[in-house]
Amino acid sequence: MKKITVYCGSNKGKNPIYAQASEVLADEMIRRNMALVYGAGNVGLMGVIADRMLSAGKEVYGIIPQKLVDIEVAHQGCTELTVVETMRDRKWLMAERGDGFIAMPGGIGTFEELFEIMTLNQLGYIQKPLALYNVNGYYDKLIDFLQHSAEQGFLHQAQLNLLIVSSDPIVLLDKMSAFEPKHIDKWEVK
Repeated sequence: MKKITVYCGSNKGKNPIYAQASEVLADEMIRRNMALVYGAGNVGLMGVIADRMLSAGKEVYGIIPQKLVDIEVAHQGCTELTVVETMRDRKWLMAERGDGFIAMPGGIGTFEELFEIMTLNQLGYIQKPLALYNVNGYYDKLIDFLQHSAEQGFLHQAQLNLLIVSSDPIVLLDKMSAFEPKHIDKWEVK
């Protein structure tokens, strides 16, 4: 894994721990000589992680729709800034370019990206590791809900088991590096 696609908030959140954790993740990616693929924002946690990577001389690949460039949230310091037409184009390019995915704390856009990657993995369009960076227990309730969905027969437990969860970026990246894709043959959950 050389390029990690990171999904995260365009806000920093109310607790400073989220921005601090973004820097800790960036530091571990820097230590491992990894590049960042992300949504190209210069705001929120997106700006924090990109700035940290860039300050260490690492490659940062930003992908952003023109509409967001027009409202001046594009990070002009990216190693490579790709401007696309739609959010769908952005998501697909981010999925293609990353060797693995980390969802940091974020809002509805981050959730959408997380679930899209879960779906692409489930259907076999991609076979790449997906991790939740569970800073300060941010994703605890979502993890509980996903477990509930599996228990109710709407989500394969095997698919849920592929989701890597940790509040420690070292553990996240180690597990992502050791990831082995598993195809689920049965469509229907029993």
